[in-house]
Order: sequence, then C-alpha cells, then structure tokens
Amino acid sequence: MAKPDHVVWHDVLSYLRGHHPDMCRQWFEEIDPVGIEGGVYLARVDQSVRQRYLHRQCTPQFTDALQAVTGRLVSIRFLGPDDAPPGVTHNGSREESASSTTHAAHRSTGYRPGALVISPDYTFENFIVGPENRLAHAAALSICANPARTYNPLFVHGGVGLGKTHLLQAVCLRLLARTPPPVIYYVSCEEFGTQFMDAVQAGQMSEFRHRFRDVDVLLIDDIHFLTKRERTQEEFFHTFNALFQSDKQIILSSDAAPNEIPDLEERLVSRFQSGLVVQMQPPCYDTRIQIVKQKAKIRGMEFGDEVAAYIAAKVTSNIRELEGAVVRVHMQHVADGLPIDLGLARTALETGPATVRPEVTIANIIDAVVSYYGVKLTDLQSKRRQKSIAHPRQVCMYLARQHTRFSLEEIGGYFGGRDHTTVMHAVKTIIKRRNADGDFGRVLEALEDRVRAPSPMTNGTPPTRPPTASAM
Repeated sequence: MAKPDHVVWHDVLSYLRGHHPDMCRQWFEEIDPVGIEGGVYLARVDQSVRQRYLHRQCTPQFTDALQAVTGRLVSIRFLGPDDAPPGVTHNGSREESASSTTHAAHRSTGYRPGALVISPDYTFENFIVGPENRLAHAAALSICANPARTYNPLFVHGGVGLGKTHLLQAVCLRLLARTPPPVIYYVSCEEFGTQFMDAVQAGQMSEFRHRFRDVDVLLIDDIHFLTKRERTQEEFFHTFNALFQSDKQIILSSDAAPNEIPDLEERLVSRFQSGLVVQMQPPCYDTRIQIVKQKAKIRGMEFGDEVAAYIAAKVTSNIRELEGAVVRVHMQHVADGLPIDLGLARTALETGPATVRPEVTIANIIDAVVSYYGVKLTDLQSKRRQKSIAHPRQVCMYLARQHTRFSLEEIGGYFGGRDHTTVMHAVKTIIKRRNADGDFGRVLEALEDRVRAPSPMTNGTPPTRPPTASAM
C-alpha cells in the first residue's frame, strides 16, 4: 500500500472548499488519510455514523476532488474506526469479505437496509433550544436517558423545516454512542409503506416484521403519509402494538397533530396520543440568530452578530431556509474571496443569482387561503363538498401543484385523501376560471405573492386579507 501524501489530502480539502462549499463541514479536517491501494484512496473517520454519511452523501465530490488534484483515475473509500485496510485485519489475518464486515457493522449499530442516512450535524449539541421547541427537546433528552420508560410514544409535529428531523437524528446519535448501542431503525413513513408492499408481493412478511419489530427503538419520519393507506395502516398498527407491548421506544414525526391527519384510523390516533404529543413552532428572532451562527460554525465559519442578525431578520419562515441563506453567504464568500461581513451578506441575499427566494410550503398556502376565504384547515381536509369549502380547496390544490414539488397523489392525500384525478380536475377548474375572470385572476396573483413570501404567521401576526374581488 502506498503511504498517504498529506499535502495531496490538504489540496483535496481545499478543492472541496472551493468547488463544493455547500457540503463542506468543519469535521472534515479530522478525516485521516490512510494510503492508496489498487487505485482506491483510503481515508479513516472516527465515527461509524460519519463513515456512512460520507459514503452515502459525499463520495462523488471527494472522488472528483482526488482526481482533479492527483490527475489520476482514483476513487475513495471511507474506513470506520474499527475497519482494517483491505486484505488485512487487526490481528494480521486475511480480511473477511466486505459484505460480511458490513453486515456485522449493521448488527452492532442497528443500521439496517432502508434506513435513512443520519447526518453527523444533527447532534443535540448543534440543536438550538428556544421557547418554540423546548418541550420537544427536553422530551427527546429524557428518552435518551431512559428509553421506553418516560414518554412512549413520542409524537413530534410541526411545519416543514422546523427541526423535527434534527431532533429524531439527535436521539439516534446519542443512543448509538452507548456501549453496546441499542438496535435502532430510523426510516421514513414512505419507506415503511414501500417495504411493506414489497414484502407482501414477495411473500416475505416474516422478514419484514423481524426488521421492524426486533428493534429497541423505532423512529419514523413523516408518519402523516399513512393517510389513505388502509393496508399499511393495519400493518403499522400491529407493529406499534408489538413494540409497545415489548417496552420498545417509538418516536414519530409529522406535519400535523394525530387528530388532524386526514383519514387516519381512530385506533392509530388513540395510540399516537397515548404518549407525549409535542408541537414545534417556527423559531423567533433571537432563536434564529443563534441558529444562523450554529449553522455557520458547522461549516467552519464564524458569523458576527451583525451578519447573523441581518439573516435572521431577512429569513423568517423556517430553519431550512435559514440554512439555505447561510450556504449562499458561504458560497459568495468563496466566490469573491472577501471577508464575511454585512456587505457580503447583503450581496449574497439581495442581488444577482444569489438572491434568496423562500421555498413555497403547504403551510404558506394554507395560511393564505384560510385567511382569505375564512375556512379552517379541517374543512379543507374534510369530505364536505359545499361550494364555500370546495372552491378554497381547489385553490389550495392549484397553488400546491403550481408552487411545490408534491405529486398529484401527495396533494390529494393531504386534502382529505383524494385521488390524483380530483387534483387534476381542481387545477383545470382554477385555470379555466382564472383565464375567464380577471377579478379572480387578481385574487390568485395576490395569494401567489403571499405564498412566495416568508409565512406572515411566523411572527404571530395574522396575515391581512388580499384585495377582494366582486366576482368572489
């Protein structure tokens, strides 16, 4: 094995900072180059979670950097803290096959096929606690200290980008640091449904149930996607019962509270509410300032108070968009080679291609439509077909289709479990009326302007009504 050239590795990290600044992390400096074996550059990290994250999320970028710096057709392989170089184990004998080593690692850490990638960024230390999330944070810490003995299940709900995933992954990271680590399975609701249907078709339900029930902790993101899936709800009901009766910890996240998820069976609502249900709210100004500073620190930067305060005032909707603003400032800093100050931040967020445009979310759309039409979200998600409810529902579906990435099926599922043909009909109906009715067209424009802006509900002030139209 050729010994590593530390100058080359230093150049690789520099290349990444210049060409892939959005993915760079401060802890990349702790990666230890091992050497080159058969055209593969070996690098070791000190945590298995980091190894899996690098393998799944960063391999193409590191390979690009290595090839650019060395001028050779080399690839990269990340070794975990207990992995021996290829061909050799710690006792000097031949190494087991890569697959057997991987399977052993999965058994020891609870990492199983289909599990979501856990980001090393999402630790409790990096989680900024504020009045909006204090209860959820305290509950998660309590669970880590005593799984299945305090709050079981824990049901965390709130809008998009408010830190629910961060909190779930922080629990994973804290528990995996134990010796020995518990068996953890962390998946999305979509993945649960996909694996269930695949198991039914393949006649492998015994294996499926082993995968989800023989665990110490089950965490499922976006459980609201169980809506309108009767067979999947049935299977999850039995999975939940099996785990709960065995004193295993269950943690769920959702965009809505249990009793607000449309078409969710009452028995599941009851089970979800039997533990602790906590809501996470959009961060206030002071919390946003601390979040900006922490997101910058993770990337090896330091944002002064003036820069952090500017970003916190500029982006008010959610944490995900705050992080996007930090990335833009970072990229502007790399591109211009200038220090990070207020002027650079303004350039990054207000001018040219670096202008931040907040992501349109279902929450933005709901806030605007319910305010204008004077209806409730529960009405929009109900089966009621009165014109006073059906028309605002169609407007919501139209705006969701035009301004979000959700599929027809997902939009229909959110608004009362309707199928994709209902959404298509709603979109066509709104477009037809928009083209024929100028006043209604102006109402839609006002609503669209609002949903493109940061959610006006984040500061506790209700949105004002858009211009009215006589035709409405």
